[in-house]
Amino acid sequence: MEPATDGLIRTEDGVCRCGWCGVDPHYRAYHDGEWGRPVADDRRLFEKICLEGFQSGLSWLTILRKRENFRAAFAGFDAAAMAAFGEADVERLLADAGIVRHRAKIVSAINNARRCLEIVEEAGSLAAFLWRYEAPAETRPKRLDIATARTLTESVESRALAKALRARGWTFVGPTTLYAFMQSVGLVNDHIEGCHVRDVCEAERARFVRPV
Repeated sequence: MEPATDGLIRTEDGVCRCGWCGVDPHYRAYHDGEWGRPVADDRRLFEKICLEGFQSGLSWLTILRKRENFRAAFAGFDAAAMAAFGEADVERLLADAGIVRHRAKIVSAINNARRCLEIVEEAGSLAAFLWRYEAPAETRPKRLDIATARTLTESVESRALAKALRARGWTFVGPTTLYAFMQSVGLVNDHIEGCHVRDVCEAERARFVRPV
């Protein structure tokens, strides 16, 4: 693998990728197949919000390596199933070494499942609500180099979404956490110029039918 230059790495397969994915197979698969691709499925969106909350203070790689354990422990991130979790489930989850055992984050995920159901009732779907906060194309950087990418830790839209979710009782949904969420589910495309996935994500976003 060639060292990162301009935020990119060229790996042994001859492909240029965003430098943050390195050589770890979990990171590389996530970078190539998920990060930046638009998502409209409520369960996948809710899962990503939950996992971003669990990631707070940790590396995303830690979460990726535990993701299947999280899915098993949290009913596949089915919000309706999670909304029914009680104190016994909290204790079960705290005893599960396969996940991040942090009481406040576990309680938050269960609370957010209940709040998610309220948004579905209000907006028709979680996706329809979240995609209202997509950044207008004209406000996005004309060219995304590594220097610009490093400044993108939150946005007007992530702050607005954080405010809206907090007003509805969600927790662990700060603007930085939600900007990372937006990057992951394609509300923005933050693959830097020269990454082999950037144009793929742009094409997917162009074809994507925004949920309403």
